Amino acid sequence: MQKIGFAEALDSIVATDNRYSREAYVFLRDALDYTTKQQKKTKGATVRHVAGPELLEGVRHYALKEFGPMVLSVFSYWGIHCCEDIGHMVFNLIGAGIFGKTEQDSIEDFKSVYTFEDAFVKPFSPEKSLPAKMPAALPAPKLS
Repeated sequence: MQKIGFAEALDSIVATDNRYSREAYVFLRDALDYTTKQQKKTKGATVRHVAGPELLEGVRHYALKEFGPMVLSVFSYWGIHCCEDIGHMVFNLIGAGIFGKTEQDSIEDFKSVYTFEDAFVKPFSPEKSLPAKMPAALPAPKLS
């Protein structure tokens, strides 16, 4: 049996589940690569299985690096609105034989790991500081 390629798998996935754009799947594959490389750097270990929450953290970092404050706009355009959407994409790729999974992996691993507001908006929100004490009012000018 011939192994299906990534492009062919995406053709099939997008034809049967059009919730997410093709570009979203390409981004997800790249985010997984980014995540495994970061794990190698920090842990010095060989590539191992990436669990759902680890992948979501990698997606967060990679998306901020790639798109900055435009992440939500890009994700929305692609059909991604929450962590669960990324989980559905992962399981579509698993179903197509592109990603692997262990017995412990579940779509539940992607539920409510973080809000997109916290992950992609707050890093760019200005710090809220206490207002400086206003100087005492100047006396009104004298009318002549």
